[in-house]
Amino acid sequence: MKINKLIYALTIVSALAVTAGCAASAPALNNEVDHALAVVRDQVDGADVFLDQAAGYLVFPRVIKAGVMIGGETGEGALRVGGSTVAYYRTTSGSIGFQYGAQSKSILVAFMTREALDRFRNSKGWRVGVDGSVALIDIGAGKTIDTDNIRDPVVGFIYGSKGLMANLTLEGTKFTRLNKS
Repeated sequence: MKINKLIYALTIVSALAVTAGCAASAPALNNEVDHALAVVRDQVDGADVFLDQAAGYLVFPRVIKAGVMIGGETGEGALRVGGSTVAYYRTTSGSIGFQYGAQSKSILVAFMTREALDRFRNSKGWRVGVDGSVALIDIGAGKTIDTDNIRDPVVGFIYGSKGLMANLTLEGTKFTRLNKS
């Protein structure tokens, strides 16, 4: 029985790796990012002010997570500075422990200071909890972002979660720059 679960888990992780290889084109990814930002603006009061105050923000419109004891997640996104895409990134993370299922979610990471944004942009691969911390803020429909209370240089939001798995953390997540045109 344990061997079957291990094989199943490895199959899921492999499928995630293959899915990550089937990358969207830059124009398609930008459209997905636009839609993900529209959802935030529509559902969260103060989102426009918050995004305008950020030095830049990284948006992953669809991050897929799956696992059975061993899990993985991946997705592609865009870094926006001044409202324009300046680079593309992949997010990846893995986990071991009690988990079973799959989910899709969106992630927005806002760099509230120029220094935090520059450290991120100058890194070869940025890992949450190692290269920098991200203050995770829970948002959802009908909620408000209180920009006066946000003091952290990097703030993360996970929203639009669907599925069976609910692990609201970015700890250990790695962001790696992609070469897209």
